[in-house]
Amino acid sequence: MNKGSGVSYMHEHLNARTSPSNESLKQRIRNNSISLLSDHLNAMFDGIDDSFFELANHAHTNNEQNRYFEAMREVRIKRKGIESFLQQTLEDAFEIPPEAGEKNQDSSDDIEMEDLTLVHNDALEESVAIESMVSKAKANFSGSLMQFQTRVSTLYSDRNNTKQVNPLDPELICRAFAEVCSGLEIEIKEKLIVFKQFDRHVMNYLVELLDSGNNILVKAGILLNLKYTTTNNRSQPTRSQPSNESNDGAEILGNDNFPPESDVFEQAQELLASLRSTGDSSQTSSPVKQGGKSHSRQGTTEQTAPSGNQGRIYGGTGYSGPPQLVEGPQLVNMLTGLQDSMIADNLAEGPVVAVDLKAAVKGILDEQAKTSERPTTISQVDEDLINLVSMLFEFILDDYNLSAPVQVMISRLQIPILKVAIRDKSFFSKPSHPARKLLNALAKASIGWSDASEKTRDKLYQQIHDVVHAILEDFDGDISLFERLHESFNNYLSREERKSKLVEQRTKEAEIGRVKSQKAKLVVDRILYEKISSTAIPQVALDLLKSGWSRVMFLVYLKEGRGHRFSQCVKVVDELIWCLQIHSEEEARKRWVQVVPKLLKNLKVGLKEVAYNTGRLDEMLLDLKKQLTQTFKQQSVTAALKDSPKPPPLTDLKAAIDAAEKKKVHVNDASLAHYLEQIDSLETGEWVEFKLVNGSRFRCKLSTALEESDSLIFVNRLGLKVVEKTRAELAEELNKGTMIILESGMLIDRAIDSVMNNLRKMSGKVA
Repeated sequence: MNKGSGVSYMHEHLNARTSPSNESLKQRIRNNSISLLSDHLNAMFDGIDDSFFELANHAHTNNEQNRYFEAMREVRIKRKGIESFLQQTLEDAFEIPPEAGEKNQDSSDDIEMEDLTLVHNDALEESVAIESMVSKAKANFSGSLMQFQTRVSTLYSDRNNTKQVNPLDPELICRAFAEVCSGLEIEIKEKLIVFKQFDRHVMNYLVELLDSGNNILVKAGILLNLKYTTTNNRSQPTRSQPSNESNDGAEILGNDNFPPESDVFEQAQELLASLRSTGDSSQTSSPVKQGGKSHSRQGTTEQTAPSGNQGRIYGGTGYSGPPQLVEGPQLVNMLTGLQDSMIADNLAEGPVVAVDLKAAVKGILDEQAKTSERPTTISQVDEDLINLVSMLFEFILDDYNLSAPVQVMISRLQIPILKVAIRDKSFFSKPSHPARKLLNALAKASIGWSDASEKTRDKLYQQIHDVVHAILEDFDGDISLFERLHESFNNYLSREERKSKLVEQRTKEAEIGRVKSQKAKLVVDRILYEKISSTAIPQVALDLLKSGWSRVMFLVYLKEGRGHRFSQCVKVVDELIWCLQIHSEEEARKRWVQVVPKLLKNLKVGLKEVAYNTGRLDEMLLDLKKQLTQTFKQQSVTAALKDSPKPPPLTDLKAAIDAAEKKKVHVNDASLAHYLEQIDSLETGEWVEFKLVNGSRFRCKLSTALEESDSLIFVNRLGLKVVEKTRAELAEELNKGTMIILESGMLIDRAIDSVMNNLRKMSGKVA
């Protein structure tokens, strides 16, 4: 058949996509990916600088501070090399791309359990960090990865390989970064910080590279109608795909430039579906526990999420006929009655309200069935939403970081949040979602709020109470209500924070001044004690040094430290003690004659500067002059020793020095080493809770660490000092369980992370 017949062959269309066209697309995607990668690497290096500088700024020892600065310097020196290596890696990957899913031979999955002991601890920590980054990227960006590698594989059809390829494989990028970082001469602790910044600023934004590549390929007409039968499409209504190229990848990016593949709810749907398929319904009943931390709070009991059910939620099981499906909007309206029942005059009274959402919805469906005389049910999507919201609130209601009264109030928001999730499923994915921002703000503001007996007088308590009450009373499905409440609540917090920061700054300055004063006094007391404890001097000289000259030394030390003026003050003490001793040698007596006039002058000038009692000053100096003259007249040391007094006991100075030394107890107990590390890792602004002997508790945040006294100052949310303890004392508190370090991260973010990680574990997927 000739070409004039009008029949075209498929292979002719395939061959029409010539090699230069493919090469041009490869080059565009490669250059665009390298450009985006460079931008994110710049952000990463800025983050590394900030992290090391902050750690160095709060280091407890000079060695620790130098280590962070050296790490910062090392990364800066090798920055260009790291950037060049990663850019070259991408260039090589686009030239000869790795096969999708190709496993690195050094992957930790290939390490047998009995061989783990042979792996160096540092190497094992690096391997775990890399595997975690790879797994997270593949889980979060699975949709974009699949679409990109399917499309880009068509550009490499000349390889005669049926397997798909992916030049932007997360494993390739992560392992390339690990390889180039092996040349960094820093310790594992600092290297893990570098990996964390790479994960935060590069791997978390890998989806931008993938979506950008997808857009280029879509615009080039490659696999325009590509779709995958995943949960990303199941919960969305079917829409006809345009056959032209004007969509510009709209199907890929979704609404608000938010990639659908990173939709947490759709990932949760897939995980819940896998659990249902295995028939292990019990696993969905309580998948949320706070990792590694378990605290009990008096007066509350542990709440569990509604038990899972393989069967769907039905109402009116006594009726016959096909079930009537209650859709999302109708379900939202039916939930309003339950929401109204949560309103009370004092929302924080009583125990935590743990609503069994499945039972509540079944009750609603039963009422609907009575009206329609038909069995009722809800969609699988809505049932998954109910499960997920139940799990989130199980975490929230078991979260020790929330103070009890605020936890009770937030527990009443389960129905409104379920209504939010039914209307807008991006609640689970977007940190900027109004409802999510408001809940996070409420939790963050209340972390420092203790169980005050007069909570009704507390403005913060009243603000939180008013916000929760407004949601329960006014939320009818309009998400903008959360935006307005968040703005109003944030304005209040900003005003309160400005006040508390001012008070905290004054508190901090006062504490720093107090500690410096204590150190100055200790230095002066120790010097005087060492110089006069073993030497007999007249009482008038002793009184003058202890009550007068010690003040001169104290003020000079506060202003200048151990500088020249302080050395001169110490020299005055030495000269006075020397002049009050018997000297029979001719040279010593000549020196005495020269020293005494200057000594008396220096004493008078110094004591006047500190406003020493002027009436008493002249009298004391006259008595001192007489003692000096009398001492000079005694040339026989033996005769003088018979009449000389014994050295003074100086019990007051000795007691002050001993009391100061007791506070500087160095911990040598190896069992506290782990707790000391936790104390040293505390950052300014982190919250802790202390338990008193009488069982009461109070919360405070770290304001400043005082190196001079090796102690930490904690303030309440108003900025007032409440606790000062040494590192050793705090480590002991942690060991005994009378101190707890609270998590100050975003509540909903932590809750969603915990739920998803547990679902992945239960479904056998890598978190």
